[in-house]
Amino acid sequence: MYATPTTPDQAAPPATALPVDFPPPPPPHPVQWWRAVQALRTLLANPQETEKALEVFLALSGDEEERMFQRLLADPQGRRLALAQPCLLSRLANRAELATLPDGSFGRAYLAYLDRTGLDPVGLVRLKEEMEVHARAIGEELPVLDPAREWFRVRGILTHDLWHVLTDYDTDELGEAALLAFSLAQLPGRAGRLLTAGATCKGARALGPGFLRYEYQAWRRGRRAAWLPALPYEDLLGEPLEAVRARARITPGAVAHPGGILRGAVA
Repeated sequence: MYATPTTPDQAAPPATALPVDFPPPPPPHPVQWWRAVQALRTLLANPQETEKALEVFLALSGDEEERMFQRLLADPQGRRLALAQPCLLSRLANRAELATLPDGSFGRAYLAYLDRTGLDPVGLVRLKEEMEVHARAIGEELPVLDPAREWFRVRGILTHDLWHVLTDYDTDELGEAALLAFSLAQLPGRAGRLLTAGATCKGARALGPGFLRYEYQAWRRGRRAAWLPALPYEDLLGEPLEAVRARARITPGAVAHPGGILRGAVA
C-alpha cells in the first residue's frame, strides 16, 4: 500500500527550498504510544467521542507536524499562505457570509454540511485549546508554538471538515474511516496510521474483507490528489464545488469507488 511511487506534487521538497524568516521549531513532543492506544480504544467503542482522535494526534505527533509545516513552507503557494496567515476560522465561522455565496459553490456546500451535521468550526478550535490547557494542568510539557506554527495547527483541524465536503465522505463511521485513509495519503504519520488501522480493522470485521479494498481505494484517491494543505481555501469558497474538486485533483467518488461511497455506522 505504501509502495506507490511518489508523484512530483507529493515529493518531499529539498531542504534548500525552505525560507529563513520563520522561528526555529520547538523541541518535539515525546511520542506517547500508550496514551494514543487508549484513546483509540475509546474512540472505536464510542465514535461520538471525536476528541479522542485529536488526542491520538497530540500523543503521536512527535516531530511529524513540524515536517508537514516545513513541507508547506517549501511549497510556493504554501509559503505565501504561511507568510500571510489568513484566518480560515473567521471565514468558516461566518455563516451569514457563506449564505451569500452562489448556489453550488464550495462555501455553500460547506454551510450545508454544517447545517446537516450540527458541527461548528469555532467549537473544534475551542476543543483543541481546552485539551492543551488540560494537558498542561496535569503536568504535561507541551511545546509552545510560535504564531505561524499555531496557525498551521488550527488550519489543519479546520480543513478536516473541508475535506469531508470535497471527498463526499460523510461524518458517520464509514465516512470517517474513508477520510482517515484519504488523509493518511496526504499526511502520512504515526497517528494517521494508527487511526486508519483501527477503523479499517473494525470495518473489516463488520463488513468483510471487501472493506480493505474500499479503504485502499480511499487511500489511493488521496494519493492521486494535489497536496491539499497548500490550497488557498479562503479564495476557493466562492468557486463552484466541482471546479474546486478538479483543481484539487480529487477523483470523482463514482470513479474512486465503483461500488459507491459507503455510508452509515459499522455494526
